[in-house]
This record gives sequence, C-alpha cells and structure tokens, in this order.
Amino acid sequence: MNVEQKKYQPVIGLEIHIELSTASKMFCSCPADHFGKPPNTLCCPVCLGLPGALPVPNKKAVDWTIMLGLALNCQISQESKFDRKNYFYPDLPKGYQISQYDQPLCFQGQTTLKNDRQIGIRRVHLEEDTGKLVHIEINGEKYTLIDFNRSGVPLVEVVTEPDFESVDEVDEFVKKLQQIVRYLGISEADMEKGTMRIEPNISVRKIQNPNSKFQNDELPNYKVEIKNINSFRFARKAIESEINRQIQLLEKGKTPVQETRGWNEAKSGTFSQRSKEQAHDYRYFPEPDIPPMIFDDMQVSKLKIQIPELPEIKTKRFVAEYGLSEYNAEILCREKDLADYFENAVKIGKQENLSPLQIAKFLINRKLDSKRSSSEELIKTIAQSQQAFEISDQDLEKAIEGVLAENPKAVEDYKKGKTTILNFLLAQVIRKTNPNIDKTKIRQTLIRHLSNI
Repeated sequence: MNVEQKKYQPVIGLEIHIELSTASKMFCSCPADHFGKPPNTLCCPVCLGLPGALPVPNKKAVDWTIMLGLALNCQISQESKFDRKNYFYPDLPKGYQISQYDQPLCFQGQTTLKNDRQIGIRRVHLEEDTGKLVHIEINGEKYTLIDFNRSGVPLVEVVTEPDFESVDEVDEFVKKLQQIVRYLGISEADMEKGTMRIEPNISVRKIQNPNSKFQNDELPNYKVEIKNINSFRFARKAIESEINRQIQLLEKGKTPVQETRGWNEAKSGTFSQRSKEQAHDYRYFPEPDIPPMIFDDMQVSKLKIQIPELPEIKTKRFVAEYGLSEYNAEILCREKDLADYFENAVKIGKQENLSPLQIAKFLINRKLDSKRSSSEELIKTIAQSQQAFEISDQDLEKAIEGVLAENPKAVEDYKKGKTTILNFLLAQVIRKTNPNIDKTKIRQTLIRHLSNI
C-alpha cells in the first residue's frame, strides 16, 4: 500500500445477481436451463414480451428467494409485489423488466465476517433475467446478435450496505454467499457460466485521522458501479484498479464521476460505459398483471425448516463434535456433498475403530472425489492402509543394514551426538519396507544397530 492509499478508505457495496436453478422460467413454462442451448430455442410469447402475454410467477423461485433471505438473517415482508423497471435496451424485449422496487421479499439482514465485522444486507429481491447480447464478426463486419434463451430466467439480487472496507472483505463475502446458495441447493452459482454475477459499487473517502479508530461515517457524494464481473479473481482486480483510479483523481482535486463502468481484463483497468442511473430514471410502477403476495408466519416457518445446516454452523460443529482443526473442518464443509460424505464415513468407520480425525486427514490429504466412491469403499481403503505391515526380524535387520551402509555420513553424525538424524534414517527404512510398518520396532532396532557400530 503506497502513501496515497493509506490516506483513503474504500467504501464498497455489492449487488450480486444469482440465477435460480428452477425447472421453468420466472413467469412462463419455458425451461430455465439455458446454458449451451441453441440460441432462441427456449422462448415463448411471455418471455419475448409479445402483446397480450400474461406473466404467472414461479412459486418455487419465490420460496427459494425467501429461504436465501432467511439464511442471510433477513426480515421477510408480509406483503411483497412485483414492479416494472422501465428502460430500453436490445436484450429487454418488453421495454421493461419485471423486478421489485419498494416491497422486496426480504430486507434488513446481516452476516458476520471472520474479522467480526458485520455486513448489512439491504435487500434480497426477485426479478427476471434479460436476454444475452452476442458480439461476433462475419466477413470482417462486426455484428451484435441477441439470444433470448436467458430472458425470463429467475434472478435473485442480493444488495448489501456499503459496509466493505477492503477487497479481502468483498472476496470473503462473495465466496461465503456462493457457498450458502449451493448448500441451499437453489443455484449452481457458477461464475464461469454466468449464473452468479458481481457488481460492486465503489467510492473512497479521505481518512480524517489515521491514528484514530473512529472516522466520519458520512458516505462520499458519488459511487461508481462496475457491471457483470464473472470471476472472483476479476472482482479483486477490478475493485483494486478502480480504488486506485479514484484515489488518483481525488489527489488531483477532482471528484470521480458517478457512472457505470466495465472491466477490461486485457488492459487491467475499468472503462466508462454510461452515467449511473438513479431509481427515478427507471420510472418504477407496480406490475398490473401480478397481484401482491401475502405471507403469514406459518408460510415462512415452513420454509425456514427446509434450510439445511449452513456451512458456518456445520464447520463449528465439526470442530466441537469430531475434534477437527478449524482448518480441516472448513475444507470438509466447503461443499455440502463432501461434508455429508465425511459424516456418513464417520458412522461407518466406527465399526473399524477409525476416528473422525483419521478419516478427515485421509480425505483431505488424498483429495478423494466423494462422487466417485461410496463411504463404504472409503472406509475399506482407510482400514487397509492402517493395517500394520508385518515384517520378519531377518528382513528388518537386512533393510536397516542396507540403510546404514548407504548413509555413512548420517551414521557418523549420529555418533557425534546429532540424535535428530535418527528420524532421517527411520524414514529411509520405511521407504525400503512399507509405510504401515511398526515404527517403534524400527526405531528400537535402529538404535541397537547404531550403538554397536
């Protein structure tokens, strides 16, 4: 961090879009699984916005959005509605997007980072995705084509408060959110496929007193949004680049323009796209074809009990219940399938007197694929590897004599008092015999041989 950077504090909020893995789209019966499908083959009058077509909300998408809100400790609206967000763009066939404005499904949530800082969740709302622009070149001419397969796919938007103060905090949160979404089973949240997209809003403010923990919480009078980032690595680089760009402007006495920018990976920098819109620019009004949604406590409670044990809680339980280190527990809980695979293996392993720690270390060190072998096969493999290797005294003596003959300097060092060299010699004997040999027996035999030399 250079001198200029130390004078400023980043102020970052996030808008994260996640496509839900429902069977059908948000307001029609077209298949929602659009990735890799031939262009414009998953469309109908509703998702193409043809006159007279009426939208019907996807109940599962609504339920899943509420579940995500609950997982992020949000309050759930008793009454929610859909709104029309009006703007003109080629990938929006209706000329408006069905979204949510002033009555989102979920609001006022929060989550805690590892440094104990709380990040506020302003809202979690549901909308429809847009079409996709495809830029190509034919016979030297540049064209932009539109694929409407993605148009109308259920899209959850998670909006945070501007509570992030570093790129590391952003990175931790977006990875945590992806993990929660996958545990809930509501989306693959695959950045490469575009089913999870990050849009950071960035500004910086001058630190009044670098030696004080308490600073002015007043937000800067501008913010810059970077659109549609589709990898964690790009998100880090884009935010870092934009923070540096804004600091350089402020150092020159200029205020950064409030605008929407894109990320150019080839040039490792952001570029201007358009001036940033305000809410009134979209002329929101209630969607007249969809009545308001009313939720009572019983409906919300039924959804709450469907939420599985989430990764943060599961990690803490693995530490407490199985005696794992926090590091190992975190690795095993990164994916729900792997965590379930481990727990099933622990149950089966009791019959072979295998401890959870043995199973965890074997899984992590061997980097086994939980989808390719059953828990029973795993336990059988571990049990076989744990069996002591039987070796005759004659063969052990021969192996030790060979190691001592091959390592005369190590023998000399041991005789000079460097007893730690014994571990090296022990490892050489194991290499000549078997990893599961009785190591106590080797050590005792080695010491006897060395004392007779």
